[in-house]
Amino acid sequence: MRSGGTCFSLRCPGPGWRDTSVPPPEDSSHPRLAAGCRWGAESKAGEERVILFPEGAIKLQGTGRQILERCDGQRTFARIIAELQAEFSIADPAKIRSDISQFLEQLRHKRIVDY
Repeated sequence: MRSGGTCFSLRCPGPGWRDTSVPPPEDSSHPRLAAGCRWGAESKAGEERVILFPEGAIKLQGTGRQILERCDGQRTFARIIAELQAEFSIADPAKIRSDISQFLEQLRHKRIVDY
């Protein structure tokens, strides 16, 4: 994960920003794609995927894709965090947790993810 900000397709207005109208996921939450949302076809290169939702589509690659692929309704938020902290072990665990939480909050606000 990059330092100094999220490394996802959706961007926060700045460090420390949090949309207070959408609560952060709890460790016991089971994030999943919201009703009406689904994965689109994978790109030929296999590096990016698209989430289709009623208002449009979001192209995901890199870390954003890795997060959403884990949002299967089976894994808890805590497990998703642990898996990505293990994968990105050189990054600050608190930063990973914060970035993933903000990313999922943004997607929930857009009605793409439920938890």
